[in-house]
Amino acid sequence: MRKLENSELDRLSVDGFKTITKTPIIVILDNVRSLNNIGSVFRTSDAFRIEKIYLCGITATPPHKDIQKTALGSTESVDWKYAESTLALLKKLQADGTQVLSIEQADKATMLNEFKPKKNQTYAFVFGNEVKGVSQEVVSFSDQVIEIPQYGTKHSLNISVSCGVVLWDVFNKLRTDLI
Repeated sequence: MRKLENSELDRLSVDGFKTITKTPIIVILDNVRSLNNIGSVFRTSDAFRIEKIYLCGITATPPHKDIQKTALGSTESVDWKYAESTLALLKKLQADGTQVLSIEQADKATMLNEFKPKKNQTYAFVFGNEVKGVSQEVVSFSDQVIEIPQYGTKHSLNISVSCGVVLWDVFNKLRTDLI
């Protein structure tokens, strides 16, 4: 087995990424504090061809050196926008037919492994603050809550890890139409 060189990875150009079919997923960061987490979410969103990222509330926006450090240029490929109010954004997205799903631990949550995305539906996944998670107001407004099953002692994942797990899972369930 031989490790591949970067030149062998068949990478898209930024222009190519902008024109290719995207996964019908919107990522919403609800008051995320860590600039490194924000950059990591951009990079993961690039990997799975996510449609758009919304940065809400106190979530910082590019360009910022600490976001760029982990994003590795993906702030240029992935479409993003800032929204002051997460709740106002969710209302607009729902009015456009997008299903809003908070990633949180909650009663009546659907476990990620049991979530079955529909092929012709756009989903907006809300990821919350590193300490407080997704706000209760946003959880209450969501169409559904998705929980990542965890079996250890902490039952707590870093937001960038949570984002990677959810995006990979949903991409994998939808990907026959995408690649």
